[in-house]
Amino acid sequence: MRGSDARSLIAAARRARRHARAAYSGFKVGAALQTPDGTVITGCNIENATYGLTICAERVAMFKALSEGHRRFTHIAIVADTAAPTPPCGPCRQILWEFG
Repeated sequence: MRGSDARSLIAAARRARRHARAAYSGFKVGAALQTPDGTVITGCNIENATYGLTICAERVAMFKALSEGHRRFTHIAIVADTAAPTPPCGPCRQILWEFG
């Protein structure tokens, strides 16, 4: 991925992060998936009072993409407001591995 393309994908993830609903943790995350034809699908984390119903940004983006008919992906950008990289959780890793 060229530098300008990577910056654009990261920017899309940052824009998606603005829509995050993180009232309980305050930890907002945005994700952007790219398909081979250049389509970008975004998602953000959405928390719920029953924490088990919370869904991460990566899964929102993947499920949104799959529900819109996308089946192949070339890149993903995930952004959070942390000093160090934050790896995806176990459920997100499974979804990214299985469908990505």
